[in-house]
Amino acid sequence: MEKNSNPTAHQSTGTAPKEGNHPGTSPTMMDHSSMKHTGMDHDDHAVHSGGQHAGHSTAMFKNRFWLTLILSIPVVFFSPMFGHLLGYTVPAFPGSAWIPPLLGTVIFFYGGQPFLKGGWQEIKSRQPAMMLLISMAITVAFIASWVTSLGIGGFDLDFWWELALLVAIMLLGHWIEMRALGSARGALDALAALLPDEAERVTDGGTETISIAELNPGDIVLVRPGARLPADGEITDGSAEVDESMITGESKTISRTVGDPVVAGTVATDNSLRVKVTAVGDDTALAGIQRLVAQAQSSTSRAQALADRAAAFLFYFAAGSGVITFIVWSLLGSIPDAVTRTVTVLVIACPHALGLAIPLVIAISTERAAKAGVLIKDRMALERMRTIDVVLFDKTGTLTKGEPALTDVAALEELTTDELLALAAAVESDSEHPVARAIIAAANKTGTPAMAATGFQSMTGRGVQATIDGSTVAVGGPALLKELALAEPERIKTATTRWMDRGASILHVIKDGAVIGAVALEDEVREESRQAVHALQSRGIKVAMITGDAQQVAATVAAELGIDEVFAEVLPQDKDQKVTELQSRGMKVAMVGDGVNDAPALARAEVGIAIGAGTDVAMESAGVILAGNDPRAVLSAVDLSKASYRKMWQNLIWATGYNIISVPLAAGVLAGVGFVLSPAAGAVLMSLSTIVVALNAQLLRRLKLDPAEVS
Repeated sequence: MEKNSNPTAHQSTGTAPKEGNHPGTSPTMMDHSSMKHTGMDHDDHAVHSGGQHAGHSTAMFKNRFWLTLILSIPVVFFSPMFGHLLGYTVPAFPGSAWIPPLLGTVIFFYGGQPFLKGGWQEIKSRQPAMMLLISMAITVAFIASWVTSLGIGGFDLDFWWELALLVAIMLLGHWIEMRALGSARGALDALAALLPDEAERVTDGGTETISIAELNPGDIVLVRPGARLPADGEITDGSAEVDESMITGESKTISRTVGDPVVAGTVATDNSLRVKVTAVGDDTALAGIQRLVAQAQSSTSRAQALADRAAAFLFYFAAGSGVITFIVWSLLGSIPDAVTRTVTVLVIACPHALGLAIPLVIAISTERAAKAGVLIKDRMALERMRTIDVVLFDKTGTLTKGEPALTDVAALEELTTDELLALAAAVESDSEHPVARAIIAAANKTGTPAMAATGFQSMTGRGVQATIDGSTVAVGGPALLKELALAEPERIKTATTRWMDRGASILHVIKDGAVIGAVALEDEVREESRQAVHALQSRGIKVAMITGDAQQVAATVAAELGIDEVFAEVLPQDKDQKVTELQSRGMKVAMVGDGVNDAPALARAEVGIAIGAGTDVAMESAGVILAGNDPRAVLSAVDLSKASYRKMWQNLIWATGYNIISVPLAAGVLAGVGFVLSPAAGAVLMSLSTIVVALNAQLLRRLKLDPAEVS
């Protein structure tokens, strides 16, 4: 459905018994007859970029982390190596020596299971990453520790405490990471929730309640006040104010009467309707949008996370270092030393810091963003935001307020503009329509005493009228002038021609059969929009606008805001094509919207940004949600993305740098000068590396993200 932002479409915002009916335009119906159904994957598990988390839920990582942490405490406490490091004597009693091996084994198989499975999947897919690096480290540590515990070969490779802490910290990192991921199924679930479960089908004997799955084209259904339409159709009897906000993103209801098309999921707010079903199931507009969302989401590139790319490098580095270490030390004639050095290299090659570097930054970033009114649903959206070349704003309700405001008044010589406004406001005083509220608000600002009106009448599709001081006064659009065969006086025509050239909507004030003035109404631009556009452009980011409004309306708003490119008169189903068009020029696009019709475009863009006051579907389709209507919050997302990306790289450089230095030392490259990094020392350095990345991530809390301070 197309957004109807024409303020002369004098529509109710609710059930208003004295609603005015100024003429408006009807949204264009979507043609889905040519749309093919695409199969969908109904796997509800969260999916990590690269697939490493497939089949694993946030709760699973959380539960395994807490149990592993509890089991790790006695493992660490009873570890001779850990006791030696801290200078205390490990308590000894019958069986105490078996506490670390037994609990460590439970930790390996229970806590390490996700990593072992993930590592195996990475081996099969020939895409080594974080899971394989972790599983390699814990497997080597597990085997080496059992060899030591059983006294085989005389090795001193007690890594039980290191194994326990490594598994616990990696589970913590993945739990934090999973909480930051958005579910691709959310948008589709929100769309499905818009449809009722049952429908009232009209029969010869009355009505019968059936499942919507039993509806067929040609059936007549009864839609009661407050009920959702079960299918697309055409009204055959009755008229009502229909809430199409879940389709259009607009809060205003739209007058629908016999012959008008209506869409599944919308609500008849005030009256009953009889509707002839024209489309059901996969052929409805809602299902078509659902398919577009699914297609766009599946086509969105899912680049590997930075940590995974670093882990792939470290895997090859560690594996290669391990092989070289074993060969060199074996050639030197010391097999025990070769095994000890190789095991040490492979264990410390998986630093705790790498497992926490990205998740910690993501967790703090999402927290900081939330405080600034920016909700991050998809961590990859946050990462991609820094690369955006153009921000594509939906006009109505995003750059503009989505409601009419009176911008100009013209009156005959014998009247002042304040007097004309007072007359128009008196006529509109019994209407709940947004246009009426705009006129009344403008009249109140003049300070002119209010006039009393009686005999209020609504003229469907033409306007409203009332009696004031014995005179009949009407307020209406071109249809009312045509019906009354009235012509505009030259003074009024000069003004209205100028207003129409810029796309304003015109209402005339008629007194006793003569036009005495006119008013212009336009969708009011948000002051914050000017600041947002200027700030984005100052950062080298282009700003584009997309709307279903006429070209002249769009051009006026674009000129006022200084927007770089405009897409006007765009049908709802074509919005995502405009995103694709921008992408075909080599641009990376962030789309900002608020309606169901924006959902496919939000999903298609590199970053989808939904206005929090919009529909659930728009918000579920987006990776970023603005809690309010302030477009300046987009700047907060850009700044946060750049800052968090810097922190990710800083942490990764530190984490991988630790490995690049410590692995060769553990391998014994300085053995010739009498220095070899012991397993205990390597473990200590690993813990220090974790502390460094944690403290560095905390520095993100200093970033200021107040939209009001945008520049």
